[in-house]
Amino acid sequence: MVMKNYPPQFKADAVVLYQSRPEATIRQVVADWGINPETLRNWVRAADASRPRGHRAQAPVEQPTPLEAENAALRKKVRELEEEHAMKLLLDRGHLETGA
Repeated sequence: MVMKNYPPQFKADAVVLYQSRPEATIRQVVADWGINPETLRNWVRAADASRPRGHRAQAPVEQPTPLEAENAALRKKVRELEEEHAMKLLLDRGHLETGA
């Protein structure tokens, strides 16, 4: 399996989106983002671990704005296109075989 490196802002956006939808499962959120459920679960754990503890630390979670949601969707599309482009390059160079 290939390890993917995600930009910090992408990780933060995914965690915020998950935390802003208490009714959503991790699997539902990652289906929109195209990432592994364990990856998001690790990001959420890391975000929770870095958050200060106590009653004052629990600020209400804000819903993503329409602009943030659009930004997340566009980041996902860019990532998909980059992966598609990389696969085409590998096919063109003969590094991968087609199923035909």
